[in-house]
Amino acid sequence: MATVHHSACPLNCWDSCGFLVTVEDGKVTKVEGNPEHPITQGKICGRGRMLENRANSKDRLLFPLKKIEGSFQQISWEQALDEIAEKLDHYKESFGTTSVLHSHDYANSGLLSNLDSRFFNLYGGVTELTGSICWGAGIEAQNWDFGDAYSHSPADLANSKHVVIWGRNIARTNMHLFQNLQSVKKNGTKIYVIDPIFNATAKLANEYISIKPGFDGLLAAGIMKELLRMKLHDEEFLAAYTVGFRDLKALLDSVTMDYISEVTEVPIEIITHLAEVYADRPVSTIMGLGMQRYENGGNTIRLLDALVAVSGNIGIPGGGANYANKQVGQSFDYQNMSMAERKSSSRTFTMMRQAEGILSAVDPEIKMGIVTCGNPLTQVPDTNRVREAFESLETMVVIDQYMTDTAELADYVLPAATAFEVEDVYYSSMYHHYVNHGPKLVEPPGEAKPDAWIWAELAKRLGFGEEFDFTREDFLEMGLASLLKKGISLEKIRDDKFTELPVDEVPWADRKFKTPSGKYEFTSSAVTDGQIKLSLPTETKWTNPDLAEKYPYTLLTIHPLRSNHSQHFHLFQPEPYVKVEIASSVAAEKGLNDQDYVRVWNDRGEIHGTVSILKAAHPGTVNIDEGLSARFGGSVNQLTSSRESDNGLGSTLYDCLVNIEKTEKD
Repeated sequence: MATVHHSACPLNCWDSCGFLVTVEDGKVTKVEGNPEHPITQGKICGRGRMLENRANSKDRLLFPLKKIEGSFQQISWEQALDEIAEKLDHYKESFGTTSVLHSHDYANSGLLSNLDSRFFNLYGGVTELTGSICWGAGIEAQNWDFGDAYSHSPADLANSKHVVIWGRNIARTNMHLFQNLQSVKKNGTKIYVIDPIFNATAKLANEYISIKPGFDGLLAAGIMKELLRMKLHDEEFLAAYTVGFRDLKALLDSVTMDYISEVTEVPIEIITHLAEVYADRPVSTIMGLGMQRYENGGNTIRLLDALVAVSGNIGIPGGGANYANKQVGQSFDYQNMSMAERKSSSRTFTMMRQAEGILSAVDPEIKMGIVTCGNPLTQVPDTNRVREAFESLETMVVIDQYMTDTAELADYVLPAATAFEVEDVYYSSMYHHYVNHGPKLVEPPGEAKPDAWIWAELAKRLGFGEEFDFTREDFLEMGLASLLKKGISLEKIRDDKFTELPVDEVPWADRKFKTPSGKYEFTSSAVTDGQIKLSLPTETKWTNPDLAEKYPYTLLTIHPLRSNHSQHFHLFQPEPYVKVEIASSVAAEKGLNDQDYVRVWNDRGEIHGTVSILKAAHPGTVNIDEGLSARFGGSVNQLTSSRESDNGLGSTLYDCLVNIEKTEKD
């Protein structure tokens, strides 16, 4: 008999949807949207629906595996855990705990996906990853400017006169915000899209502005120059609630409008028009993640933040520099769960440079790697270097649900349960501020186990099992402890199915910022050199003309439509392939047509794929969606750089020049 249950999407996505899940004969048979959810209202995307296939696929990992003489063989959990614990104990005693690397990403938004940090802290502290491939440069930039990265609530968009979607295809990445945009547009709000590609969101806009990839900060500088020239800036806000405006003014005076227009490839009259838009408050600026994936990425977001501040759109209904909403995740008690105080040693690599970190580490060398919630061989920049690094490890353990490119390199692969096979609470620090309850609905197949069980069993073998001697309910209550005084308990979340978290729906309305000065900081006092820079991407004709002559095209690597990074591609029918989307200018210069087979390359690597000519894209632009595994043609990260952003905490995935040519299939 079929039964229907509330649940929640576990994917690390903007929307964090509420689900209705049908279970029949102990299996999930359908995943649909829950119409009662106040934000997602019954609508979900194909990525969410595909979680049914992900739970039931015949390709699920069902048993622990050990690589013996180059091939995987099934072993018992007891053998796998005993041997992994023995190796952890050996490396700790012989080289110290930081000889172990924990590579963790954000494949799952469940609260208890963070229990791995508890294990490694109790172990003594390992080499960990900092920053973020996805959004790290922008988070750090807003930390410098505001003291944190907060966004307005979804409902506040109704207060906006204008909405500027800057570098984001919301139709692809945030479907419920897209619906919200459709609604406010009907009520008279004007929508502007600034993007190198005329995408599905641009079709909704009142105006579309095409820009050269990576030059968004320079465009923001130009808009600020025009605001100041026309005396349309918010003098009261600047005088009372900011520091460092004089530095910003000097920076803007150091560059001409002609230069800004030339490098951004945006006409001056459009820049002037955008200044008039920003002065007609309130204006909501909704920022994408791609434009901070350049070496100048931190300064790009800081310049956009500065534009929002200069125009007086901070702390007012309908305004905001909306990039992330970290106040959502800050509602939970991670310290209570992670026991960071028990860590006695520590070392960090940035997520982007983990391969270089592995290969160059000394005192101690990295001997063992444990990968959770991620697939670095596909997702981390410079794939060939990442492969070299992980192959150099003496021991590698991967916990996953499928045999990913990364898992294929491992010595031990441990099968993990899916979201429908455990209880957890889910949230996203990107869009809305509801926490969703996900009950356990079915048993894991085969011998797959919850992550928490794996950590508890290893902890027993390593002598700190008592710190994992808790039920899943106990751990959830630990993580929710900080919410109890606000009337939010696990019981309430279970009963409500989705519970509104206590956040500021209009951040900074009190004009009290979390910076050292308590004000908005154009020049950050949190770091030694906190002034904003008018920096450019590293791989461009303006900064490296020789490289640009050899590789004349800008490569974007945007998020796929139907897969959350690499998680779903293996479930596609028909099988996916490398699609090389190119601007019409590239097609004309290279004599390429739709469906031509091409080679795309630079000094880091090459990839082959099939051409699709974009209907409207900025001249010289190429896009290849990220996330494809080797069996489907390979990761586009064979071409990308592992350099860090200007503030050290973001990737430079989009700061990438390539060449392209027609070729024959093998």
